[in-house]
Amino acid sequence: MRKLLLVAQLVGCTMIPRYERPPLPVSDRFPGGGGTLAAADQGWRKMFGDPRLQALIALALANNRDLRVAALNVEASRAQYRIQRAKLMPTLSGLGSGSRLAGGALTSGVLGGGGGGAAVVPIPETFYVLGLNASWEFDLFGRLRSLKRQALESYLSTMEAHRAAHLSLVGQVVTQYLVERSYAEQYDIAVLTEKSTRETYDLTKELYDEGQRSELDLRAAEAQWQNVRGALEQLSRLRVQAQNALVLLVGQPLPPNLPPPQPLATAQMICDLAPGIPSQVLLRRPDVLEAEHALLAANANIGAARAQFFPKISLTGFAGTLSIAFKKLFSDGTGLLAFSTMIGQPIFTGGANIANLDNAHVQKQIKIAQYEKVIQTAFREVADALVARETYERQLASQIAQVKAQEVRFDLSRERYKEGVAGYLDVLSAQNDLYAAQQTLIQLRADRLTNLADLYRALGGGWREN
Repeated sequence: MRKLLLVAQLVGCTMIPRYERPPLPVSDRFPGGGGTLAAADQGWRKMFGDPRLQALIALALANNRDLRVAALNVEASRAQYRIQRAKLMPTLSGLGSGSRLAGGALTSGVLGGGGGGAAVVPIPETFYVLGLNASWEFDLFGRLRSLKRQALESYLSTMEAHRAAHLSLVGQVVTQYLVERSYAEQYDIAVLTEKSTRETYDLTKELYDEGQRSELDLRAAEAQWQNVRGALEQLSRLRVQAQNALVLLVGQPLPPNLPPPQPLATAQMICDLAPGIPSQVLLRRPDVLEAEHALLAANANIGAARAQFFPKISLTGFAGTLSIAFKKLFSDGTGLLAFSTMIGQPIFTGGANIANLDNAHVQKQIKIAQYEKVIQTAFREVADALVARETYERQLASQIAQVKAQEVRFDLSRERYKEGVAGYLDVLSAQNDLYAAQQTLIQLRADRLTNLADLYRALGGGWREN
């Protein structure tokens, strides 16, 4: 009984090294981080309040081809795990054969009686076999279980890769949507500016015809007008290209019944969030979990490599019937039962097993380095987004004040120009500065929202819908 218990304990053991998670190669806290709410706990519908953006994200998650490939990779990895798991179970197969020998006798040495000598043993020329064949590798040293664990961790790593693709897709849709909205709003500003420059040109031409303005003023007004018209065409092109990129991410043409977009200045478009303080929140990111499961798979492979040094024990058995006539296969006396055990012990492999074990250890060190690099990259992404969030708020407030000041300046310079007090260069300078300030403000708003979306993704948010 004790021997049976000992064997059972051995069968339940593997040679996989004990896993210890590598320490985080980053600071314990993010610089400038505040709040305690983990972004991963917020669904993307709560984070992104724009109904149009929500609809686009839902369409992308349903139709994006890259995400579909990632999901299929999970299924393929799961099938590989099932294949490896099945090797732990006995195999049972049916066997049926009919054989015909060239000769009907076999000369054999027979021992018996008072001596030995050659004897002729008759062998049937034709015989039939029908039965069941069973085999099982007795995984005493855990080689198969180590390979099963490796396959399981690879499967889990692929699952996390799918989650990472999911998060990345949500982030890409948000970013591209903001790019498209930025070009759309810049185009609207350019339309108003084109109208203003056209009016200024018409006024200058009228004054020029009356002899009150020089041709220099007229050509400057015309150049300004044509410059804005060119910018309109550029922004129109960029907006259509941004829409095409959005269509690629969504995986289908944009439906005509989408909700109307919200302005970039609307605070509810993307909610602000308070990131979790400790850097431990990075361990929830799918790409970090993917790297850790890859490390666990490499760790399990060491157990399989170690087991190669020990014997492989295989059990085989056969139960069936054998007869010289097919119709007598199931007659009395034709039963056949065979059982065998095979033990294979590596003796000389030319150093292959040692090299295989060394390679397994090296692969684990590679996975550790990759795991640490993923964490360092994640930490930098979060730290950059936190710093950018603080500066964007101050920069945005300053830019809003600048736009207001430029609007007043342009109105004053234009009135002075109409009254003949100021030259056109004052109007031209004020108009250029106002247009540039308005475009910069739109871009800043888009960049600020993009940064919030990047922070949300960097903290592991975007996997859950609600």
